[in-house]
Amino acid sequence: MLADKFLRDELNKFAKYVIQQSRSNLSKGKKNYSKELYNSLKGNIEVNGKTTSMVFEMADYGKFQDQGVKGKDPSKVSPNAKITGQQAPNSPYRFGTGSKKGTFKQFAKSMASYAQRKGIRFRDKKGRFAKGGYDAVGYVIARNIYYRGIRPSMFFTKPFEAAFKRLPDDLLKAYSVGIEKQIQINLKEL
Repeated sequence: MLADKFLRDELNKFAKYVIQQSRSNLSKGKKNYSKELYNSLKGNIEVNGKTTSMVFEMADYGKFQDQGVKGKDPSKVSPNAKITGQQAPNSPYRFGTGSKKGTFKQFAKSMASYAQRKGIRFRDKKGRFAKGGYDAVGYVIARNIYYRGIRPSMFFTKPFEAAFKRLPDDLLKAYSVGIEKQIQINLKEL
């Protein structure tokens, strides 16, 4: 019983550290626009018979923020763009492969909303706001993201790996057989 309490205590410390550092990374990395992802982060210890596991939860798009998304074709980005090239060449994700496949039109519309929240608009040569407003800006942003991808932030991965290295030697020795199987990362959709 003492070993089980020790395991639960250490896993709780592990989860609290990972969540706190992940939230901090979101804020520092300016990835905390709506606080939805920030507030969705949870780490739970689950005991089922003799098996103790840890489950991390976050909003579905968190995995894309963490691991990045491969762009469709970086060569199609305007040569005048500030950011060019593939942003996530090693990401397991790419545009159009998710279970919630949306259209480019929907993506551009969401980027137009983002541009409006941030006050991003085009100006003409005289410095006046150009025609097309936020819809035009949304289209340009969406097109650039679609073709070049989303850079990985590793907001969750880095704290998880750091916390894993910090686990006490006693815990690792006592549960060395299958410790990685006991700590399950399950990024559930909220």
